[in-house]
Amino acid sequence: MPWKFESDRPIYAQILEQIKERIIVGEYPPGSRLPSVRELATEAAVNPNTMQRAMAELEREGYVVTNRTTGRTVTQKYIEKMEQLGFSREQIVEIIKEGK
Repeated sequence: MPWKFESDRPIYAQILEQIKERIIVGEYPPGSRLPSVRELATEAAVNPNTMQRAMAELEREGYVVTNRTTGRTVTQKYIEKMEQLGFSREQIVEIIKEGK
C-alpha cells in the first residue's frame, strides 16, 4: 500500500491513520514487528521525527508496544475490542479513515 498524503492535514496524523489501517487489514498482523522508524520514514519520504511522533502515538493508543531488543510489535488489543463490540474489519477501517 503506497503512502499518500494530503496537504490539508498534519503528516504525522495521516501516517498514524495509514499504519492503523495497515494493522487492521493484516499488512502488519498482530505479533509482527514493524519496520524501524528510519525504514518507514524512508519508505514514506518523510522526516524520521515525523514518523517517530506517529509511532509514539500508536504506542500510546495501544496499537504497538516497544521492546528494547526487538523494536515495535503490533498488538491486537484495539482490533479485539472493536470486534467484541460487533464491528467488522471493514467497519474498523472506515472508522479509522473517518478519524473517529
